[in-house]
Amino acid sequence: MSKSGAAPQTVEFDLSDVQARVGQEVGGGQLIEPCTSTDIRRWVMAMDNFNPIHWDEDFARSSRFGGLVAPQSIAVGLDYGHGVQPACVGYIAGSHLIFGGEEWWHYGPRIRPGDRLTQKRRFHDYKVTDTKFAGPTLFSRGDTMHFNQHGDIVCKERATSIRYLAAEAEKRGSLSQSAGKAPAWTAQQIEAIDRERLEWMLSNREGRTPRFNDVRVGDRLKRRVIGPHSLASFATEYRAFIFNIWGTFRWTAPDGVKDPWINQDPGWVPGFGFDEQGAKIDPRLRDGLYLGPSRGHVDADRATKIGMPRAYGYGATMGAWVTDYVAHWAGHEGFVRYSNTAFRGPAYEGDITYLDAEVIGKEELSAWGVPLVNLSLKMTNQDGGVLATGKVDVELPL
Repeated sequence: MSKSGAAPQTVEFDLSDVQARVGQEVGGGQLIEPCTSTDIRRWVMAMDNFNPIHWDEDFARSSRFGGLVAPQSIAVGLDYGHGVQPACVGYIAGSHLIFGGEEWWHYGPRIRPGDRLTQKRRFHDYKVTDTKFAGPTLFSRGDTMHFNQHGDIVCKERATSIRYLAAEAEKRGSLSQSAGKAPAWTAQQIEAIDRERLEWMLSNREGRTPRFNDVRVGDRLKRRVIGPHSLASFATEYRAFIFNIWGTFRWTAPDGVKDPWINQDPGWVPGFGFDEQGAKIDPRLRDGLYLGPSRGHVDADRATKIGMPRAYGYGATMGAWVTDYVAHWAGHEGFVRYSNTAFRGPAYEGDITYLDAEVIGKEELSAWGVPLVNLSLKMTNQDGGVLATGKVDVELPL
């Protein structure tokens, strides 16, 4: 009982449409056309990834790849729904979603222009936790297997979504308190950020690969800085996910699944849903940014309706930053095999993001059958606030 004698209000969280779907395959969008050089260039531009093997044809042709090659991070950009589709399954009235983390396994062939990825998806599991920012909160995980046109398994993602009642998060205002005020950068500070950004870019532009035997536990990667983030950078990121472009995908369902959850309403709050029928005439009505669940990323007023203090970035982008950061250090002969990143908070408009990593272990003969270097990674903002933590295993030659 409260001091006033009234019983505390119970927050209802109906998961009846979620429970029965655990372990089932689910449907979703599949891109219609193969990946193009322009898709790759659009992706690395949005991810602020300067590596010339991804966008400079002359440089790439003279490299060991013999032409443009996509970064490993692009797999999520060639998927539907930022990779979160199989982790957002079931109807929860009045809910919203933020990305909670990504786990990736990279198996083999690099993605090149002309490759076409298709996905097989499965709702893995869920748990409910009482959180400070929204009360009862659903943490659900879904798996996506990515195949190329030859049937090769390129990679697997296990995504974690955080689904919560938007009204409860707005009422509590916890995210607004933790985000702090938007910084006001001076011209001198911006110049310093740009210098640090350039230094990271030039630190391994040639794609040199450190040898496994030369790497030592305790070695630290050069710090990377991204930002300041803006509405323009968030919109650029969003448009790099190919499914957001009109007419690029079609809905598909796995065979033999009675209720495969293809494009049903997850229960978004008013103003954040799609108009699937209207979109057949006006595709902006299911565009996601103009109308739909991603509106809060570029609209501060909409962001406050789901508990966010201001416009904010994308979880899948944060995951791509991690992969790109390590791949830049690993060079052309290195290959990111595994990553597991937990997202602690978003990159807000006006903030900058730092990535730091340290070598914490080495495996000369790993379960992958190749030498691996183990990295511990942290992502922070300008105030030292932690946005993400993770582990990355990267293959290096002996």
